[in-house]
Amino acid sequence: AKANRLSAFEGHRRGYENVKIIGLAALARGIEHFTVYAFSTENWKRAPEEVSYLFDLFLSALTRQLAFFDEHQIRLRVIGRREGLSVKMVETIAEAEAHTQGHTKGQFNLCFNYGGRAEITDAVRALVRERVSADRVTEEAIAAHVWTAGIPDPDLIIRTSGEQRLSNFLMWGSAYSELLFVEKHWPAFTESDLDSALAEFEKRQRRFGA
Repeated sequence: AKANRLSAFEGHRRGYENVKIIGLAALARGIEHFTVYAFSTENWKRAPEEVSYLFDLFLSALTRQLAFFDEHQIRLRVIGRREGLSVKMVETIAEAEAHTQGHTKGQFNLCFNYGGRAEITDAVRALVRERVSADRVTEEAIAAHVWTAGIPDPDLIIRTSGEQRLSNFLMWGSAYSELLFVEKHWPAFTESDLDSALAEFEKRQRRFGA
């Protein structure tokens, strides 16, 4: 938005629209899970007007855009901490997830009020509440309690805007993810860029420590 002398709101709007475009392109290429970092636990520090606008975009995706998920038979999963969200938001998330649960063409995972460290912290808290003994705290036990439980670890993580860091994204699941950093901002990321990213991924040798 800054590069094109537009408002931050317009940048968010175009980024939101691009999620649908690139998400559909990913599913068309056989990618069954497409995960987007929509709002982090740290994004609350932004200006109240910007936070409010992001919440409005998110509510639109959960309500007015449900026809999009129906048309393309896409499941929706919202990953993140529910604490701090309004009752209306929590209820709307649950309704949208239930509405799309039976869709079979692929899954959009929207990370909202998400933080990788918060995810691991909440998983450990859940184990403590269940009084799991120390010798039973395994990787499998933690994996069953993180917010992303049931979702495959990401094969490829693409970070746009020239930043070369994960910024607290999928800290548990990204242990063996391939990382790709691109200069383009997300709203300008195209299907051609996606194809280039997938071509680069195909060149990687994934040994998983072996």
